[in-house]
Amino acid sequence: MPTVESSGVRLHYEVSGRKDAPCLVLVNSLGSNLHMWDKVLPALEDKYGVLRFDLRGHGQSEVAGEAFAIDDLGRDVLKLMDEAGARSASICGVSLGGLVSLWIAIHAPDRADKLILANTAARIGSEEMWRQRIAAVRDLGMEALSVAMLDRWLTPAYRNQHPDEAEKIRAMIAATDPEGYIACCAALNDADLRAEAAEVKAPTLVITGTHDPATPPALGRALHAAIEHSSHLELNASHMAAWECSDEFAAAVVQHLAATEVTPGRPGQG
Repeated sequence: MPTVESSGVRLHYEVSGRKDAPCLVLVNSLGSNLHMWDKVLPALEDKYGVLRFDLRGHGQSEVAGEAFAIDDLGRDVLKLMDEAGARSASICGVSLGGLVSLWIAIHAPDRADKLILANTAARIGSEEMWRQRIAAVRDLGMEALSVAMLDRWLTPAYRNQHPDEAEKIRAMIAATDPEGYIACCAALNDADLRAEAAEVKAPTLVITGTHDPATPPALGRALHAAIEHSSHLELNASHMAAWECSDEFAAAVVQHLAATEVTPGRPGQG
């Protein structure tokens, strides 16, 4: 199991796809692990060298021993890119992962070739919402929370048509370390990049889900309006558009990254 240490925290990651192609980093959402990309991965591996990882306190990555901020999560990605030998990369993030990707494009612009910001916003939720979410995890645990979160991640129609997939997603949420989840909630509570979003220079694709209650399309449209070199795509999905509309999602990513040439930053080649 490949791992790297970032600020004293051991992170699990995987590199796959083409070694002779530009690097694409995938940054997952709160409450998920690197397997949230499983349905889009084959299409992306066919074109790029793909770097996936588990956020702090998620999947097989360690839980940080102290509080951290969105800056720390962004530096985790930069450390992983260094480990993979990627001087720069295109970065695709969902929800919390989108906010992390946005932070990188603002604070380390030379490392971000292109961006895909999916089901995310420059500010996600409110202080009251995150206080309630943290209290719910402490009082009820991740197993109970996973049922409620699944209702927000996938539309009722998709859950009914694909019960096995829905259960896989629910189990992924339930398996998240509660302390890791709470720490990321606290980081989200403090994260607000609205005043800085206009600084992004990387060509950006913003993807929203029509039925997304966590990051509604209006928030994605606000990102699109703030970022000069950006486009917007709305998919018929809830919060997990990369899963629910995987074919359209992957095709949009490939099209966006192919639109202009970028300088390769290849995994495994410094």
